[in-house]
Amino acid sequence: MSRPPYVNGDEALAAEFGAIRPRLVGVAYGLLGSVDEAEDVVQDAWFRLGGAERSEIGDVTGWLVVTVSRLALDVLRSARVRREEYVGPWLPEPVVGEGDPADRVTLDESMSLAMLVVLESLSPAERTSFVLHDVFGLPFGEVARAVGRSAAACRQLAARARGHVAARAPRFEVDESEHRRVVEAFARIVRGGDGDGGDGGDDGDDGDSGIGALVALLDPDVVLRSDGGGVVGAARRPVRGSDRVGRFVFGVVRKSGGTGGLTVTTVNGRAGLLWAWNGGLAVYGLTVSEGRITEIDIVMNPEKLRSVR
Repeated sequence: MSRPPYVNGDEALAAEFGAIRPRLVGVAYGLLGSVDEAEDVVQDAWFRLGGAERSEIGDVTGWLVVTVSRLALDVLRSARVRREEYVGPWLPEPVVGEGDPADRVTLDESMSLAMLVVLESLSPAERTSFVLHDVFGLPFGEVARAVGRSAAACRQLAARARGHVAARAPRFEVDESEHRRVVEAFARIVRGGDGDGGDGGDDGDDGDSGIGALVALLDPDVVLRSDGGGVVGAARRPVRGSDRVGRFVFGVVRKSGGTGGLTVTTVNGRAGLLWAWNGGLAVYGLTVSEGRITEIDIVMNPEKLRSVR
């Protein structure tokens, strides 16, 4: 992104904003699940800073965090209606690449696609209280300024959200090397390289050896969500169970004509997959626990992959 314009010719303020901008986008992304919307919110906050009375702002960073949070909360409330009418499962816009682009977004390590899906089930106020306090460490006094409720009320909102997240959120005890090992094994199997002579299902038959190897890598209760947004073909409902998910994945392989464009990359700060084929692109976020894949989130809606292209 280009350097922000000076506010009233204040180059020092522009430099301060530029330094904290990735964190601001990270906060907004945690609330919205969309990098594009997050960047719009942060830019709006920057222009509002230009019209604010500087003598009333003791802490520019704190003021920006609260302002970004308020603006994101407004967007989140209006977005809920659109997302309820969305065709198929709604998944967040993925952040793809080796490391987080320093000029775009700084992600908290917990902001995986799977975690953001859980956050979608919270009310806007619950999500904001939880993300600001539990993820980004803001005191409840600051959270209250963003949410527009008392600090005590925000504490209760965060507690309710915390209980909901604890019951549904993916487990993160697996370390990065183990996570990457499992993701690479997934990629190897679907390419037809399961290590035991599996054919991966690319030859037009059922690919029983490849499917068997993949099923062994999947948790028995694995869930797969795919987001095509009604623009490209995707499962309208989550696919559950290792056998059904395994066959779904190999069905995608056959329809796409192979896995030549399948690469391991970084998705929301952890190893994931980018799958490109003629006329198609998909980003896979995988959740791993105890050596098996428990969740697969596939984003195929091209509107959410413009930055990836």
